[in-house]
Amino acid sequence: MTTPTPGPDGPPAPAGAPAPPSPPPSAGPPRARRRRARAGWLAGGLALLLATGGGSAWALDRFVVDHVVVADVDAYAAAQAAAGSTSTTTTSGTTTTGTVEGLTYTSDEATIDIGTVTTGSGDETVTYYVADVVLSDATVLQSAFANDQFGTNITQTTSQIAAANGAVLAINGDYYGFRDTGIVIRNGVVYRDEGARQGLAFYLDGHVEVYDETTTTAAELVAAGAWNTLSFGPAVVEDGAVAEGLEDYEVDTNVGNHSIQGDQPRTLVGVVDDDHLLLVVVDGRSPGYSAGVTLTEAAQIMLDLGATTAYNIDGGGSSTMVFDGAVVNDPLGRGEERGTSDILYIAGTTS
Repeated sequence: MTTPTPGPDGPPAPAGAPAPPSPPPSAGPPRARRRRARAGWLAGGLALLLATGGGSAWALDRFVVDHVVVADVDAYAAAQAAAGSTSTTTTSGTTTTGTVEGLTYTSDEATIDIGTVTTGSGDETVTYYVADVVLSDATVLQSAFANDQFGTNITQTTSQIAAANGAVLAINGDYYGFRDTGIVIRNGVVYRDEGARQGLAFYLDGHVEVYDETTTTAAELVAAGAWNTLSFGPAVVEDGAVAEGLEDYEVDTNVGNHSIQGDQPRTLVGVVDDDHLLLVVVDGRSPGYSAGVTLTEAAQIMLDLGATTAYNIDGGGSSTMVFDGAVVNDPLGRGEERGTSDILYIAGTTS
């Protein structure tokens, strides 16, 4: 493995909450760019609406306009914990002091070792980044939402969400905010209960499992100890083997991200053992640096790394890994992050 060169933060996506909380000082210029880009999208959408009629109004509302369901996630989670309706009373966002040496982080709660793998040559070169993570407790892996709000079309870049939550390591999540289906449990709190697809559940006892969202409920999952869920897919590795049917999988059946086939940038979560995870980002769409991989190729990567279970989450331009305040990978070969609705992260400060 070689050491990657952290890439610069890129401009955020053109959507954000209507009144986002103030970001850290370093996030000022990207936030301004997001506002300008958002205004451009809205103007373009309105022009399209005037030209083509009511169908465009639906598209603008569905894919561009923010819909905030929970305006203050921290307050909502605290209220749920006080009411005893969460799977744990552990407070998310707690940071511990650890030590960073190069691309390794060590604390009492987690050890993180990040490496780079490059295979192939020429236009078939593939480059990916592996965070090998061992946790002292399952709740050390947390989730956070863009702008500390839950809803659809609310976005910030992975690095912005990571900075706002004191993350020493973060990857993009499942982009729950692109759709209004899927079971969403984050840090033990239920935000959505609309089972639609194959999901991934992280449990308090440290085990992680693939499950069918349509055969259970969020309440049942929380009662069984679910800490976080992801709703994207598919599982690419199950029981130590390449999963079946990868070439036919579609995330959505509505307008939008139907197919995730072909060579693509990928973000994957792998499970080696209880509280031992692999967070992997495969860059792509950048000939000569990284072409991306198919779902089957992604499965083989995860098997080679030692995963017995592996699950595909949001990819493409969203695929981003942040470590110690810097973007590790090179999204789309341009060093530009795309806005996303959520992250998985490990909180920590460095001594």
